[in-house]
Amino acid sequence: MPVKTFGLTGGIGMGKSTAADLLRQRGLPVIDTDVVARQIVEPGQPALREIQQLFGREIVRDDGCLRRDELARRVFANADARRSLEQILHPRIRAVWQAQLASWRAEDRPAAVTIIPLLFETDAAGYFDATICVACSAKTQRLRLRARGWTDDQIDQRNAAQLAAEKKMLLSDYVVWTEGPLDILEAQLHRII
Repeated sequence: MPVKTFGLTGGIGMGKSTAADLLRQRGLPVIDTDVVARQIVEPGQPALREIQQLFGREIVRDDGCLRRDELARRVFANADARRSLEQILHPRIRAVWQAQLASWRAEDRPAAVTIIPLLFETDAAGYFDATICVACSAKTQRLRLRARGWTDDQIDQRNAAQLAAEKKMLLSDYVVWTEGPLDILEAQLHRII
């Protein structure tokens, strides 16, 4: 029986990581492209060298690590800079999650989930049997992100850099609402998977 693959998306602060944790607890294999994105810019990685060439030496700290806050400040204030960064990162990220899906298929896993915040923006939806959007109200999203220490400007910049949550919900096969308690979220995911 072939692996049923799910692409999971949603806006920032809408519950993707929480959904992933719940799916992992149920024994489903999950790959999170946000985690992959952090791994491919670790010291010594080719992507980090390319980012440094593009944005300058000061984008990397003395210890060799990427200054993520400075990079975010630059790319979310400049669409051209963001697109240049995406040209470095997105092909590498896609190669990692596609290889992981191939591995899970070879292992005959019943289902697998790939978390891709920019699922529709990167035309990745066609790689999956079904897409899931986790979503919450804009008010709840803002409250969650403020609790992480984000400013309203940072929230607005991040939201402007991706499809609106409403559009992601319309494009997805399933929508999971994340405003309620965890057992409700888990029940929604269980019905889908």
